[in-house]
Amino acid sequence: MPQLRLALAQVNARVGDLAGNADLIVEWAGRAARSDAHLVVFPEMVLTGYPVEDLALRVSFAKASRQALQDLATRLVEAGAGEVAAFVGYLDIDEDGPRNAAAVLYRGEVVATQYKHHLPNYGVFDERRYFKPGRTLDVVRLHGVDIGMVICEDLWQDGGPVAALGQLGVDLVVSPNASPYERNKDDVRLPLVAGRAREAGAPLAYVNLVGGQDELVFDGDSMLVGADGTLLTRAAQFVEQLLVVDLDLPGTAEPSQATAADHFTVRRVVLSEAPLPAYEPQPVPPPAEPLSDEAEVWTALVLGLRDYVRKNGFRSVVLGLSGGIDSAVVAALAVDALGADAVHGVSMPSSYSSEHSRSDAADSASRTGLHYQVQPIADMVEVFVNQLGLTGLAEENVQARCRGVILMGLSNQYGHLVLTTGNKTELAVGYSTIYGDSVGGYAPIKDVPKTLVWALARWRNAEAEKRGEVPPIPENSITKPPSAELRPGQLDTDSLPDYELLDVVVDNYVEGDKGYHDLLAAGFDRELVERVLRMIDLAEYKRRQYPPGTKITFKAFGRDRRLPITNAWREG
Repeated sequence: MPQLRLALAQVNARVGDLAGNADLIVEWAGRAARSDAHLVVFPEMVLTGYPVEDLALRVSFAKASRQALQDLATRLVEAGAGEVAAFVGYLDIDEDGPRNAAAVLYRGEVVATQYKHHLPNYGVFDERRYFKPGRTLDVVRLHGVDIGMVICEDLWQDGGPVAALGQLGVDLVVSPNASPYERNKDDVRLPLVAGRAREAGAPLAYVNLVGGQDELVFDGDSMLVGADGTLLTRAAQFVEQLLVVDLDLPGTAEPSQATAADHFTVRRVVLSEAPLPAYEPQPVPPPAEPLSDEAEVWTALVLGLRDYVRKNGFRSVVLGLSGGIDSAVVAALAVDALGADAVHGVSMPSSYSSEHSRSDAADSASRTGLHYQVQPIADMVEVFVNQLGLTGLAEENVQARCRGVILMGLSNQYGHLVLTTGNKTELAVGYSTIYGDSVGGYAPIKDVPKTLVWALARWRNAEAEKRGEVPPIPENSITKPPSAELRPGQLDTDSLPDYELLDVVVDNYVEGDKGYHDLLAAGFDRELVERVLRMIDLAEYKRRQYPPGTKITFKAFGRDRRLPITNAWREG
C-alpha cells in the first residue's frame, strides 16, 4: 500500500498581508519539509487572509494574489520545500470575476488549481453559481496516491463535490477551511467531516485557520478522519500547529475512469506515479484534549482581542474600571491577551459612586498588575449639568459621556485602543449610553451574555487558584448586585428583569428567532415578553453604532443579526 506523510498547517494569517502571509507559508512549509512530509495543506485563502469581504471586488487585489502565488512557488524551492506538494488557498480572478481558489505548488510551479464558484463574502457572491455546470475538480496523483480537494462549504453539500470525488475513487480528500469559531462548533465539525469521509470512502483531512480577524476568531480544530468516519487525530484549538501524520493508502494502479456527477468535470494532474519506498511510519499524534466550554470561550476572547490589537498596529489598550463584573472581566482578558504592561485601567468615580466600586476597581488593577489611575468626573459633570440645566436621565447619561470623553482623550494622547466593556445582554436591550459607555474601538465581551460573564469570571479565578496564582477578578465584583451607579442606590434590576431570566428570553428571541407567540407558548410571562422584545427592537440604532467585538455565538449583533432601524413591525 502506498505511504504518504501528510502535514496539516494550522496557521494564523492576516487579511490583505500578501507578503506576510507568503512568509508564513514558506516558514510552515519549511517545517513540513524538515518533518519529511510529502504533502502540506494550508487553510482556505491563507495567502490573502480570510474573509477578504469587498477586497474580493478589487481586481488589483485579486491580480496581486495571483502574482504572489506564482512568486511563492519559487520561494518554496529556495526554502528547501520544493519537493513537498503544498496546497495553498488564495484569491484568483477570471472572466467571470473573483474566485475563492486553492492551488497545488510543487517543484517551483503552480501545477493545479481548484475553484469554488462563489466567494467567501456573503454580501457579494451568487449562491446559484455554486453548482455551475462545468466546475472542475482537480485530482492530483502524488507518489501513486490520488488526492482530491474540496474547499470549505463543499463539505456542507450532500451529494456534492465530496461525493463526486468518491465516485472517482480517490485515496485521500483534503479540505482547506476558514471556519469561524462559535460555541460548541467543534462538536458539530467532527460529525460533518466524518460523514463526508464515509461518503468519499477515503480519509479526509480538514485544515482550518486560527486567529482573529475583526469580529471573527478562528479556532483551528483541524483533523484527520478515516474512511470509515473514525477520528484519527485532531489539532488543538486556538494555536498554530503543524499536525504530521503517516498514512497507508490503497492507491490505484490506474486512475479511475469513473465520471463525476453532472455538475463537475475532472482534471487529473500527475506529480509522481511511483509509490515511495517503504519507510517506518511515525506514531499517529493523539487527538488534542477538548477544552471545557468556559475555557473555549475565554481562549477565543483572548485570541480575538490580541489579534485585533496587534494586527491593527496598536501597542496598548485603555478601559474604564468601574469595580463591576464586566470591566473586571475585560481587564483580565486584556492582561491575558496583551500582558499587564500594555493595559491601562481608569477609575472615573462620580458623586454617586460607592466606596466599594472605587475599592473594587483598585483591587482589579492590583490583581492583574495593569497600569491604574483615578480620574474623578464630578466637576466635569457639574459643568454640563449646570450649563444645560440637565435633570433625570439626561443627568445620568452625561456622567457616562464624560467617562467616554476621558477614555477617548487618553486614547488620542497616548495611542491606546479604547476597550468597551458592555456585554450582549445590555447590548440587546439597549442598556448603555450611546457616546458614553458604548464609546470605544473594540468590545471584547460584546457577544457574551451577562450570565456567561459571571461564569467566565468564576472559571478564570478557579484556573488561577489551580496554578497557585492570584485570581484576577475581585470576588466582590462577582457577587455584588450589578449597578451603573448613575443615581443614588441604583441597581440594574430597577430597569431590567433579573439577568438569569432576561438572558433566556434574549437567547430565544435573538439566537432562536422565536416570536412573541412562541415565547408565550414556552411559558414566559406576557408582560415580560412584551417588555423585553420592545427593548430589543428599539435598541437597534444603538447596536449599529457599537464597536466590533469577538463573535462567539451564532447570532452576533452587527454581523449576523441586523434589523432595520426604521421599522414599524412589532411582535405581539
